[in-house]
Amino acid sequence: MPHAKRTVGGVLGGFLGLVGLSAVAGVLVTATVTPAIAVSGYTASSAISLFENLPGYLEVDRPMEVTTIYAKTTDGKDFELASFYDQNREPVEYDEVSQLVFDALLASEDPRYYEHGGVDLIGTTRAILSNAASDETQGGSSISQQYVKNVQVEACERTAESDEERIACYNEATDSEGVDGYQRKLQEMRYAIAIEQEYSKEEIILGYLNLANFGGTTYGIEAAAQRYFSKSAKDVSLSEAATLAGMVQNPNTFRLDVPESEANGAENGYARTLERRDYVLYRMVTEGKITQKQYDEAKEQPIEPKLSYRERGCSAAGGSGYFCQYVKETIVNDTRYASVFGETREERIDLLSRGGLDIYTSLDFDMQQAAEATMEANVPATHDQLRVGSSLVQIKPQTGEILSMAQNTRFNEVESGEGQTSLVYAADQEHGAATGFEVGSTYKLFTLIDWLEQGRSVREMVNGANRPYQMTCHGSPTDAPAQIQNFGNGAGRTADVVNFTATSLNTGFLAMAEQLDICDIHGVAERLDVKTGGGGSVLDQLGPFSVLGSQSIDPITMASAYATVANGGVQCEPTAITGVVAADGTELELPDTTCERKLDENIAATTAYALAAVMGGPGATATQANPNDGVPIIGKTGTAEGRSTWMIQTTTNVTTAAWVGSIGEDTVEKFLSIDMYRMTNQHGTLMSSLRYNLARDVQAAANRKYGGDAFPEPDSNLIRVVEADVPSVVGDAPDAAERKIREAGFQPRIVSDRVTGVQDSGRVERTDPSGRAPVGSVVNIFVSDGNGVEVPNVSGQTPPQAVSELSRAGLRGSLGQCTENGNANRPRVTETNPSAGESVEKGTTVTVSWEARNCDTSFEPDEDDD
Repeated sequence: MPHAKRTVGGVLGGFLGLVGLSAVAGVLVTATVTPAIAVSGYTASSAISLFENLPGYLEVDRPMEVTTIYAKTTDGKDFELASFYDQNREPVEYDEVSQLVFDALLASEDPRYYEHGGVDLIGTTRAILSNAASDETQGGSSISQQYVKNVQVEACERTAESDEERIACYNEATDSEGVDGYQRKLQEMRYAIAIEQEYSKEEIILGYLNLANFGGTTYGIEAAAQRYFSKSAKDVSLSEAATLAGMVQNPNTFRLDVPESEANGAENGYARTLERRDYVLYRMVTEGKITQKQYDEAKEQPIEPKLSYRERGCSAAGGSGYFCQYVKETIVNDTRYASVFGETREERIDLLSRGGLDIYTSLDFDMQQAAEATMEANVPATHDQLRVGSSLVQIKPQTGEILSMAQNTRFNEVESGEGQTSLVYAADQEHGAATGFEVGSTYKLFTLIDWLEQGRSVREMVNGANRPYQMTCHGSPTDAPAQIQNFGNGAGRTADVVNFTATSLNTGFLAMAEQLDICDIHGVAERLDVKTGGGGSVLDQLGPFSVLGSQSIDPITMASAYATVANGGVQCEPTAITGVVAADGTELELPDTTCERKLDENIAATTAYALAAVMGGPGATATQANPNDGVPIIGKTGTAEGRSTWMIQTTTNVTTAAWVGSIGEDTVEKFLSIDMYRMTNQHGTLMSSLRYNLARDVQAAANRKYGGDAFPEPDSNLIRVVEADVPSVVGDAPDAAERKIREAGFQPRIVSDRVTGVQDSGRVERTDPSGRAPVGSVVNIFVSDGNGVEVPNVSGQTPPQAVSELSRAGLRGSLGQCTENGNANRPRVTETNPSAGESVEKGTTVTVSWEARNCDTSFEPDEDDD
């Protein structure tokens, strides 16, 4: 930048500085160029002493480079998903740059480059004389000196923490005024000479071209060629090479990507850049690098940029922007990767935008395309009745790799408004700045697992009637007894755990939780790495409804828990990064993906057995989400008050989590009033059903590519039907009978209509079932009306004897069917209908069946007959 007008004192100081610098420069440059010349005298020795007291070593770090995130195409090739940079730079090798560029640069900037040892004595002296005598500053620096300056600028810009610091360090590295300016120039010369002794001429000029600014955030010759002419640096024409070489003198003046500029824009043919290009062409022909004909032809060509823009950040990833953002946030915030990306957050941010890393990810292009298409077809970005949000995520149970991630909004890192945001709904606060959503009944997974870990069978019958439930934590009540409605205000019922799971019966799971320990249930969730989206512990919420999913948790976390079941109880941490290569080509060692057994394999297998009932069968809640393609699948639905809906399902190879709901409303009243069972999308589909469409379609795509195996057989002890003796309550009062049956672990039910019985009126006549029955099952209690007669047991008697005994009991005997039996000594009764022991009304006809050697024999009274 130009300095203020020079004063007389300034000019005098300049001449004094000139004397000192000239002495040092003259002696040392001469010594460098012709080291055989003996340097003697006080001036020479003093100059060398001053020069040698300056630092002689300049550390040349790799320049700031672009970090690129990659995904894989269907055929396994890597493609660029997004890039991050402070300086858009793509370093190249010497043979990747056209010779025209080298010729243009040297002809215009340093024609004696291959003759000097780092400092051009002629050019430097000319610049010193000009600068000392006028207001204008003239360069005169060799390419080596300019490289030194750029290295110093790059180093200070890397460490600058603000724009003010960046400007200050730039001015310090480039200042050429006064004593400080001469001191800097002298230091620059010393570094240049040292660099020439360490590196070849080709390495220095290539380093310069890779480092130099070409306007704005475009750095390095390759990025400049791509930016301004959409081609590689090795393919530029003579006119383009001269244009690019001319830019380095004043990059932001000569840049071509501001076509609306009045001073240097499309309307005036990029006048300033054109003038500079023509000067470079003149220097090239003067230096013999091109012919007159080449000069004339190139000079006649207009400057016609063909701009291409390398967009920074995850916006470039389009529909994959949220996956990209998850990767970015993982790099910046996840301390598991500190050994790779830096110990502090600041170091990680710096490396991301300047480190030139190649970051390879787990994103499966096939799955991602299916997820994006499914999301776009089902969930609108905006809705007139709610602030709608939706997320789809798929992970691989065996590795934890995230295969796809789609969202209904457009990724925008700069603005946040209707239908656009940078929040990653699939992730938690650390990995996406979101805080999760109420998970509803998907949280019932953890009650189911705890039930099994306590040795309880999923075929055990439990009373899930709608009633107040009391939860305990380590033996202490957590709150007052609470009551909650089932979906559709159902009354609840007694059923087994598989039925509760398939139908997602709230009261059924509250009944299970009442028999367990609520802290143990949440402990299962914590063991499976479940925390709230904001990073809190699920144990912080111990209300009775917490086991039904009142917590806000992110989809990736919930998907990982279900993937653990699908993976036989082994949980692999969700991961998106599969490889990192440093700028120098070194493959960085990633932290090992943690895969740890969290559930016993029999518990996992039996959990899967119960979850399979959710995907189809009587009352199953997730039938609509089942692809029905023959691949075994398990899953669970979840709804939170109609404002947050979930579908999580998994095969043995891919887990899918779909969420659709409200992302928060303007008022609490509006938030509480949302009911997606009454709202529709743009196609008239109920918003509450969209989760099924999302999960079904992307799971079907996953099944086509990855398939899936049968889940392991459940533990026979955990699916057993538990039986016990039904207490005998015949003759008891009904309330006493109820108490005995309930205490025995059954559910008593008094049949309202009395039955004909031999017991006194109002007493229990019988139960059904009796003997042994599944624990928890319903036992019907029948109460006698007192008008019954018990059918006597007449088996073995002759038919006449049987008829007589039935008559004495107040019943009517009737001869029925006879069966011939050659071994029968005499006719004998085999059975009656009604059977012996049954209670019937007086006067009831009882049919007698018997056997005889000859059924045609007429009956004669036996000696025992009355």
